Amino acid sequence: MSILIVDERPEERIAVLTLNRPDVRNALNTAILEDLSNVLGRIAKNHDLGSVVLTGGEKVFAAGADVKEMAALDTLGIHRDARPAFWRQIADFPKPLIAAVNGYALGGGCELALHADMIIAGEKAQFGLPEINLGIIPGAGGTQRLTRAVGKSLAMKMILSGEFIGSKTAFASGLAAEITPDDQTINRAIELARNIAGKSPVALEMAKQSVLKTFETSLRDGLDFERRSFTILAATEDREEGISAFLEKRKPDFKGR
Repeated sequence: MSILIVDERPEERIAVLTLNRPDVRNALNTAILEDLSNVLGRIAKNHDLGSVVLTGGEKVFAAGADVKEMAALDTLGIHRDARPAFWRQIADFPKPLIAAVNGYALGGGCELALHADMIIAGEKAQFGLPEINLGIIPGAGGTQRLTRAVGKSLAMKMILSGEFIGSKTAFASGLAAEITPDDQTINRAIELARNIAGKSPVALEMAKQSVLKTFETSLRDGLDFERRSFTILAATEDREEGISAFLEKRKPDFKGR
């Protein structure tokens, strides 16, 4: 079991993963990214788990990449860096992933939150991509994912100035789905994960894939993908169970088939 990622199961069908480098405010080094991608890989194969909450704890999400580790890499080292593969594995996680963000989500920490399907932000949460202050730019998808999340103008302001935004701006811009009191951020994320985990696993996976297609395809191709997914779901036992439960006014019992 990883000591850099605390993997807890507070209730049935939900995993809560906590970044565990509190002495460096959860700075993201290669080891923690590798452990996170490995843990998510195991969860992806576990059909008993329906959704995941990712958090850094009550005080900080992740205050950036590990600058000391990064400074030790020359051009060839960066070219051979293992981290892009770990980032891809995190991005490809097929189940719903909720980031519960308290405190700082900066640099790589902000990019990690952007890899989640939704962000629940504490009132004092701060988001930023301050890499420009080090003479570099975001290197784990920040320029692309932030722009898609908040639009060109705000993304340019954050990336070119290095200034942070608070939870209210994050919510107003569409970066965060909700704002909660700081002491309720993780609990609210778990509550939302519980709701989501009760849905059909097959429908959840296809719904997530369909939404993500928005950023990768034309409208026509996205609509075609959505329709194909809708058609495939018509052959599942979960669809039959969902319709029967609705007509019989009872809670559905989805099996992921």
